[in-house]
Amino acid sequence: MYQVTKAVFPVGGMGTRFLPATKAMPKEMLPIVDKPLIQYAVEEAVAAGITDMIFIIGRSKRAIPDHFDKAYELEAELEARGKTGLLGLVRNIVPSHVNCIYIRQAEALGLGHAVLCAKPVVNNEPFAVILADDLIDAKQPAMKQMTDLFNYYQCSVLGVMDVAADETSSYGIVATQPMTSELGKIERIVEKPKPADAPSTLGVVGRYILTPRIFNHLENIPYGAGGELQLTDAIARLLHEQQVLAYRFEGIRYDCGSKIGYLKATVEQALQHPELADEFRAYLRNFCI
Repeated sequence: MYQVTKAVFPVGGMGTRFLPATKAMPKEMLPIVDKPLIQYAVEEAVAAGITDMIFIIGRSKRAIPDHFDKAYELEAELEARGKTGLLGLVRNIVPSHVNCIYIRQAEALGLGHAVLCAKPVVNNEPFAVILADDLIDAKQPAMKQMTDLFNYYQCSVLGVMDVAADETSSYGIVATQPMTSELGKIERIVEKPKPADAPSTLGVVGRYILTPRIFNHLENIPYGAGGELQLTDAIARLLHEQQVLAYRFEGIRYDCGSKIGYLKATVEQALQHPELADEFRAYLRNFCI
């Protein structure tokens, strides 16, 4: 029986919606309170038992490897000042048993292309894809929910949620044959359909578990809209060969690729922060009067 031990993080995009903040900094390094988005994503993967983190990076993404690397000078300074709490935070950004692997994506040619870049490391194993833009706040991490499903069904699983009918053109939309209230077998998937053409309002968000067969389709499908290799198109072909499930995960998803989603995530995470929650809640009460 296969288990998911590898996760792919496509982080090669330009982050144009957050310019000028992302002119020199990857959007995945934007902080939600005191942790960058990419760290939330990695922590979710670790909680799911994943040990190999595969980052597909672009030319301007050195900040991501630096964040997960050892910082000798900073650690020495914190140790000299006796700041043991901060030292522990810096040293334990990723557990010692976790491997960080970086693959350069020469051109940003779509999500499908970014996933295909991971093939030499993934080999013939199932793997997760996590988009750091989508921060999911859940009691049980969303990827752990999905790996538990994979362990039982041994097939690809896509994280989905109900979206507004007028927002289907922003998502891959699936039609399913229901199995339970949260789980369904995908019968069709369409990339960003107009509302009139959408097979449902069930949209795929940034969590995937895929079998290695997906690479064969990514290597053989044509480039689609915008000259990009669409992961959705490859999944559509995979449906003809293997079962693919859609799972309504438990939790709240924040679209941190948008400014309003990013602001909502920041406020709600601050309200859960052990050091800031009470003071921030009091501030909001006064501010909203």
